[in-house]
Amino acid sequence: MSDPASTTALTYPFTAVPGPGEAFEVAPGVRWLRMRLPMAGLNHINLWALADGDGWTLVDTGMQTTDTATDWQTALSGPLARGPVQRVVCTHMHPDHIGMAGWLTRAHNVRLWTTRLEYITCRMLVADTGREAPVDGVRFYKAAGWDESAIEHYRARFGGFGKAVHALPDSYRRVIEGEEILIGGYRWRAVIGRGHSPEHLCLHCPELKLLISGDQVLPRITSNVSVFPTEPDADPLTEWLDSLAWLKRQIPDDVLVLPSHNEPFHGLHARLDALAEGHEKRLVRVLEELSIPKRAVDVFSVLFKRAIGLDMLGMATGESLAHLNCLIVRGLATREFDESGVLWYKARPPA
Repeated sequence: MSDPASTTALTYPFTAVPGPGEAFEVAPGVRWLRMRLPMAGLNHINLWALADGDGWTLVDTGMQTTDTATDWQTALSGPLARGPVQRVVCTHMHPDHIGMAGWLTRAHNVRLWTTRLEYITCRMLVADTGREAPVDGVRFYKAAGWDESAIEHYRARFGGFGKAVHALPDSYRRVIEGEEILIGGYRWRAVIGRGHSPEHLCLHCPELKLLISGDQVLPRITSNVSVFPTEPDADPLTEWLDSLAWLKRQIPDDVLVLPSHNEPFHGLHARLDALAEGHEKRLVRVLEELSIPKRAVDVFSVLFKRAIGLDMLGMATGESLAHLNCLIVRGLATREFDESGVLWYKARPPA
């Protein structure tokens, strides 16, 4: 979701971005790489190489594609040729972040470092490859208001997650909240966020005044916060808002933020405030819509500026349900199934 109105307080110190296979230095020993993504709306991901002894610690890996493999080979034989890969760190389990982790760890005989829930969740989703769409998933999307053509699209595409992820290593090194990781003589502290993914890893280096934020803080777009069929009653938006507040308490405002998409920026606290404020405003608008009972698909126009086609339907539905579930948890809305299994949401009358 684009969010241009909240970016005015941010500053961007770099006027150019790295091309495929290039690596720009953004701080002593910290290189910025940018890999291609096969998506029209989001065509890149930022990755980070941290000087570590005579080699590199890599943070995030890109999606499993031929382009990404080519870009890594170019980078590792070019700007990163000074030494071997020492370890691979992944912020979270989405394919554009962890997709090449198995390829890199096996090629260089190193460990994958990530949080427990990101590793386990990724293993679970990859295991769905080749399965038929589950009955629970069909029921979930019918309850949200999907028609039969949308359900058939879901059935046809189910299990595609694993196609974008190289086989994960069969073990990993768990990273926990507050842990300090020594990389190239600098201490990077693990700061965990939630909402966008189960246990998202950010890395803060106080000495270098850097924050590798993954998707937890992005400068020009807001990260997707969704409810999924595996946990239909989840409240990820509350987790997301709590995490934004946690990051503001934990990380000073003077850091250079190294995000996974768009450009590095200054202005962390302003961005955190804007992200939280934006979601609170959307909650108010959704609640106003619920003066008359609505399905999840009926509140798309409140949350998204563009028409939602089949390509974005799952994401939009998950985001809508995140806002609806948050309103229910806050005691501001109720929901009820009709005879056909569709959920209708309504604002709760004031006490």
